[in-house]
This record gives sequence, structure tokens and C-alpha cells, in this order.
Amino acid sequence: LPDGSPPPPLHDWSDNDWTPYCNCLEFELANFLYMCNQMPEKQIDTLLNIWAASLMKSGLDSLFVDHKDLYKTIDSTPLGDVKWECFSIKYTGIQPEPMENSLPWMNNIYNVWFCTPLNIIQNIVANPDFATEMDFRTYREFETATDVRCWHDFMSRDWAWEQTVSISQICLVSSIR
Repeated sequence: LPDGSPPPPLHDWSDNDWTPYCNCLEFELANFLYMCNQMPEKQIDTLLNIWAASLMKSGLDSLFVDHKDLYKTIDSTPLGDVKWECFSIKYTGIQPEPMENSLPWMNNIYNVWFCTPLNIIQNIVANPDFATEMDFRTYREFETATDVRCWHDFMSRDWAWEQTVSISQICLVSSIR
């Protein structure tokens, strides 16, 4: 790129591409039900059934069939290609004798699903939507009257501060050589 030219767009999506949602309304409904309202599955199904019944007269379909359809669409939303990983755990400690006295959770196997936090943070930092929303400077803030440390966000934490100090020392040593 020539000096001073803007970077190329990260994607070629149009402003009205709501993939995997059919349209803005479908996205807004999913966002409202799942994020804002956190509506239980049975209530989502009830609402969607009422809505579908009202649309039948016009020959239109509802935005989602049921909560499973809603969740399937939400789960297919591209989020920077960070893969879900899973491992299984089981209690391996001492169990009461006889075995019939052990609690059910002691014998169950549980799946733990997660995304690698480093990959998630890298995607957040690389997202241009946050370019003007994040301050990458580390800081330590204290109450004036009490000298008590104030904790706010990631950049106010000790780890971020220590990384800055570590990087600046490496740069200082490199510049002396």
C-alpha cells in the first residue's frame, strides 16, 4: 500500500449482510431474547408460537420455529473462528462406603466446553469495531483520600502492568546495544 492509504477492509460483507440471520429483524430478535432478556426456552417457544399464529393469516413464516432453531442460528454466528474445545472430568476423590451412599455427582462424567482465551482476546483486539473503544495503556489508579487501589479493567491489573515494564526493559536493553 502507498504511504498514507487506508488499510484494505477486513471483509467484503455488505452493510445489510446479516449472515447467518436472514435479516436485521431476525438478528435483533435473537439478540433481545438471548442477550437482553435471557428468556427461558419454554417462554421463547410460547412467544414464537403466538407470533407464528399471528403471521399465518398473512401467509408469512415466523423468524424462528422454536428455541432450538434460535440457538442453532446463534451458534452458527461466525465469531473469529475460535474453535470450541471439550474435555471430560469426573470426581476421583474418596467416596463414602458403601457405594450406594455416594452422591450422584460423584459418579457422573461432566463435559467442560471452552474456547482458548488467548485466541478470543486476539480476535477482540484485532476487531476494528473496537479500535476507538479500547485504551491499551496500562495504569494504576488509587483513591486520593484512602490510597486504596482501584481495579477497573484488564489494563488496570498487575499482569498488564508487568508486561509493559518487561517489554520496556527489553526495548531499553536493545537500544543500548
